[in-house]
Order: sequence, then C-alpha cells, then structure tokens
Amino acid sequence: MSAKNNHWKNFIAGQWVDSVETLAIENPATGEIFATIASATVSDVEAAVIAARNCVNQGLLSHCRPAERTALMLRIAHEIRAIAEQAVELVVLENGKRLKDAKDELAEAARYFEYYAGMADKIEGTSIPLGTDYVDYTVYEPQGISVQIVPWNFPVSICARSLAPALAAGNAVIVKSPELTPLAMTWLATACQRAGLPTGALSILCGDGPTIGGALVAHADINQIVFTGSVPTGRSILHAAAERAVPSVMELGGKSAAVVFADADLDQLIESVYWGIFFNAGQVCSAMSRLLVERSIYDQVIKRVRDLAVGLTLGPGIDNCDLTPLASAGQQRQVLQHCQQAVAQGARLVTGGATPKSMPGYFFEPTVFCDVSAEMDLFQQEVFGPVIAITPFDTEQQAWELANGTDYGLVAGIFSKDINHCLRGIRELKAGQVFVNEWYAGGIETPFGGTGLSGFGREKGQEALYNYVRSKNVAIRVAASPD
Repeated sequence: MSAKNNHWKNFIAGQWVDSVETLAIENPATGEIFATIASATVSDVEAAVIAARNCVNQGLLSHCRPAERTALMLRIAHEIRAIAEQAVELVVLENGKRLKDAKDELAEAARYFEYYAGMADKIEGTSIPLGTDYVDYTVYEPQGISVQIVPWNFPVSICARSLAPALAAGNAVIVKSPELTPLAMTWLATACQRAGLPTGALSILCGDGPTIGGALVAHADINQIVFTGSVPTGRSILHAAAERAVPSVMELGGKSAAVVFADADLDQLIESVYWGIFFNAGQVCSAMSRLLVERSIYDQVIKRVRDLAVGLTLGPGIDNCDLTPLASAGQQRQVLQHCQQAVAQGARLVTGGATPKSMPGYFFEPTVFCDVSAEMDLFQQEVFGPVIAITPFDTEQQAWELANGTDYGLVAGIFSKDINHCLRGIRELKAGQVFVNEWYAGGIETPFGGTGLSGFGREKGQEALYNYVRSKNVAIRVAASPD
C-alpha cells in the first residue's frame, strides 16, 4: 500500500491550511516515514477559536431547527461511508492495525453520526410545577466551543465519538489530532465539509502536544474540554481547566480485570482474551490487562492463554495478521520495560516478553505472565501493549478485592455460569462498565467511562449527549388577574 498523498494539511475554519513546519508520520509495520503533515502553530489555534466563536455567536448550528441538525448528521455519516475505501489505507499505514479493523473503525465513525442524528431533535427540557402563580421549565443549551483532544490508538472512531454528539447539540468543535496518527482524521473534515457543515463548526489541528494542546485548553474563549489519553496529560489539562472552571470529560485509561470462576465457559473466555488484550496489539484503554482466575482452574487457564498467544500470527495490518505492531518505537520500548520490570519483581513469564528480532517495525511478542501479585507494577500500571497478567484467587471476596485493587476503574469483567456470582460482582466491582461472559459486549449505545484514575464523565450512549449541553432554568411569575 502507498499513500496517494504524502503531505497533509490542517483543517481550520473551512480551509486546508499548510505550515512551514511539518511532522513526520511513520508506518509502524516498517518504521519508515511515508508522509508528513503540517505542524499547527499558536496562530492557527487562534484562527480556529475565532472561527468557532463566530459560528457559536451566529447560531449557525444552535439556532437552526433540531431536525436540520439531524439531516446534517445523516449527511456526514453518508459521506464518511462514501470515502471509507480511500481513508482505510491511511488507517492501516499510520496506525498499523489490521485492514479489517480499520474498515470497522471507519464504519463505527459513521455509526456515531447516525446514532446521534437520531438524538439531535430529542434534547428536551422539563416543566416543573410551582403552582398556578408560576411557570417554570428547563432548557438545554450548547456548551459553546468544545475542545477535543484525541488519542492515537483509534483516532477516527474516538474523534467521531465526541464530535458527533457535540455537533448534534449545536456546539462548535476544535479537535487536536494525535501526532502519531493524524492523517485518516482529515477525512472526517472532508466528510463534514462535503455534507455542508457550517464554517467554523469544525477545525482539526495537528501539532506539538504541549504547545498546541496547551494553547487550546488554556484559551480564554473555550467552553469545554474532552480528553482521552494518559493520566499525567489529563492532570495537566485539568489544572488548566480549573483556572477557569471549564467543564471537562476525562477518559484516562485503565488496568481492567476479568474475574474467571471455575464454572466459566473457557472457550468463550479464550475468545474474549484475544479481543481483550491482543486486538490492536493491546493498545486499548479498556483492555483485559489482568486475568483473575479461581485457583482450581488456574493452571488450565494459563495453558489455554499460552496456547492462544503462541498461535497468533504477527505481521502488518494489510495482511490481516492476528497481532499487528505497536504504534511507535517509544511505545515498543515502554512495553519492553514493563516486561523486564515484571520479571525482576518475580512474575513468571509464560511466553513472549520481547521484540521479535527478525521483524522490522515496532512489533512485540504476545506476552503472558502468571503469578502476578497485587503489589507488582504489572498488576498496578497500564502497559498499553499485548501483555496479560494472570493472578489466582481462592474466594469470591478475594476476587473482588483484587479486581478493585488498583487506582483505576474503567471496565471489569466476570466469566461464570452462576448468576449469583455475576450479580454480586456487578454490585461489588468498581468500574464504569462491567462485561459478563464477553469482553467488549457493549456498543456505541452503551455509556463508557470510568472512576478513580480512569477519569470521569461518560462517552457513548444517550448519557454522552448531556456532556455537550448545559441546563438553564426559567422561572416566570404570572401576574395576578386585573379583575
């Protein structure tokens, strides 16, 4: 595969804008640079904010009938589907993921616009009875300018995940795209442009994170921040947001655990292990990075997970191999360091734990550790790679304590045929979402977000729409009759 364009621009206020400085984009399957993108400047940030403020002040989205926003959203979804075959090449090249998964990501992006199109005309207030002397009601108004900082692992779908409800609610949006994987996101701007999105309603900028992201979140004229990424960056953004009390949505990753009881369907479990930790090379915030297994089946599960891992094919995403590369050399080094530290702390390496010597690019072997205790860093820290930690438990209460034994709380899972195990676990597990007998059992309709260091606020589903509006109460005193 080869990119049809080797230089890309930023989308600012309805225009494609170049820059003197550029960022190089690598193919993680080979480590080779295959394209560049204009590196945005602080002046570009200012231009994007001015255009967004003009859009908001003129009510280009917020003042039109909600049914018109519904029609616009459906047109955007149609345009995304129309360009998917062109955009999928970039998703594979810059991200390294499988061709089939790249196609799914673009289809999911379109689905977000279709889903929230159906909600654009259903943002309804309430009437509050205060007696015959008053009329009281609430209305929902757009936040205004929403700044959205998108991660590199699923850039197109995660951008659509927050962009769609924001536009449906009538906001203007400025997106900071990731330096590693910004190219395919430009097709979202193209789709919105072709669908007739008003000027200023969307800008997408790529540039140095601290400089461009920092300028956006600190700008005095923005009204909301949506961030998906690491805890340290999230903390920095929240400090900036706190200066002006800007409402924020934070999705900061996790260290999610699946609790496996002795009566679990192991075939079902192993399928979920693949999707939970080896899909997208484990670069998923809600990955199944910990497996807590009842002791009576502990050795059996270790063998089944090992057999899965050693049977996976490694290779470029275009070949639809089971395990694709990590996103960058830095990510590869980080995963290797986690594995070396796990061995040093006494975890038992079952398989993997190294970079394949015969392969170019940023691949990492599918890795299984067992006998991982709760005090080890591998149990506590997010690896963001194809590395699973397996830990035994003896009692149900111990299982819940182990699952809750980190600072994170994004998702959790339970594998059991006993409904009582499942219902007790749903109650006990501290997570924003609980999967039962299938990892990633939800969809775009199901709210997603965490507790603790996993962040706050919810993406996806109907709940997400209310991130992008603020409630206003109206109380009217009815004058007494002149009679």
